[in-house]
Amino acid sequence: MSKPYKITEEQIKEIKVCRKENRDKTVDKRLRAVQLRGEGYTDNEIADIVEAHPKVVSRWICKYVKEGIAGLKKGEYAGNRRNLSLDEESKFIGGFKEKAEKGELVTVKEIKIAYCEKIGHKCGKGQIYRVLKRQEWRKVVPRKEHPNKASDEVIETSKKLTFG
Repeated sequence: MSKPYKITEEQIKEIKVCRKENRDKTVDKRLRAVQLRGEGYTDNEIADIVEAHPKVVSRWICKYVKEGIAGLKKGEYAGNRRNLSLDEESKFIGGFKEKAEKGELVTVKEIKIAYCEKIGHKCGKGQIYRVLKRQEWRKVVPRKEHPNKASDEVIETSKKLTFG
């Protein structure tokens, strides 16, 4: 088993100051985990307190030792993770928009299949919903009848009262 990292009293004070100034919950969770390590808690105990997996806690502490507070502040993911640019998305969705304007039914499943072919790999339905949201689409489902429509019996009795 590897030797656990030691957090000094000076580092704990620095972390406490940083936690007071911090407004990001995820960063605070990481800082708190490191602070607890400095106070003598184990990874499993810290994981229970901050509600994370012990391996994640260990990774945060390792990151702190190697990079300092700045390592804990930077997010895990950064940058544009889209498969297509906004213009490309707009052109892609344009074909489906024309189809929808003609009155044809357009489904997410159909869009997903075409999108996956265009980008060259699989993606989830959530990705398609995010694309549609960025392109300001909304879900419109045609309905057969009004949801508050009266039953056929009520309609017949009403006809008898007014026309008979």
